Amino acid sequence: MVAFRPAGEAWRYKKKIMKKAIVVGASSGIGRELAKILLRNQYVVGVMARRVQLLNELRNDAEDNIFVQEIDVMNDELAMEVFAKFIQEMGGIDLIVISAGAGDVNDSLNWCLEKDTIKTNVTGFAALVNVAMHHFTAKGSGHLVGISSVAALRGGSESPAYNASKAFESNYIEGLRQKVRKTRLPITITDIKPGFVNTAMAKGDGIFWSAPADKAAMQIYNAIKRKKAHAYITHRWRLIAWILKLMPASIYERL
Repeated sequence: MVAFRPAGEAWRYKKKIMKKAIVVGASSGIGRELAKILLRNQYVVGVMARRVQLLNELRNDAEDNIFVQEIDVMNDELAMEVFAKFIQEMGGIDLIVISAGAGDVNDSLNWCLEKDTIKTNVTGFAALVNVAMHHFTAKGSGHLVGISSVAALRGGSESPAYNASKAFESNYIEGLRQKVRKTRLPITITDIKPGFVNTAMAKGDGIFWSAPADKAAMQIYNAIKRKKAHAYITHRWRLIAWILKLMPASIYERL
């Protein structure tokens, strides 16, 4: 026999079983589009970024179930405190997506640009992942998604720090996946490697196979649903990845 629930009580019950997600770097690009998709798919979503005014615009466009928090991942220790507090305020999280990133074409090797990229994509990324992993370990489950890049596969003359920092991200979460497997906890770790996407991060000449941010975000969401360990976005970038991995250094360095 199914018990009758008044409309208001049924709504509260539905709210209790909704999954909760945090997207770091949701002010623009892939992170923003992914946050929208999660909201449409009945997630309670926390959005975090440095440009909080853009997050507030996202909240104003959403009907419900969205929380906003300013964060600057370049200040790693403060960011860890803010992130941990935000997780606690939301009552625990099922899915965490680290989409915040920095990178510039830097042929002149301007140190300020290199340093900012490293502080964001290496120190900042690892700091937030550390908080996420401690939360999921204590909770006993969870899903961590790192937005890396196809650039992680090889070095890049136009953006040395960016390519190297994305390699760090992919390698770091691979190590954590190996660690989690030994604990047998149901924690999923997904490495997303986008190619060119129509965002502010797509810089330089000769951009090809560039995908709209909403299309890329939908493919990322599908990879999350399938709990994949790795995904190239869009899917055809898997071919480029295969070529990059097999290309001899003597040829690659002439490109």
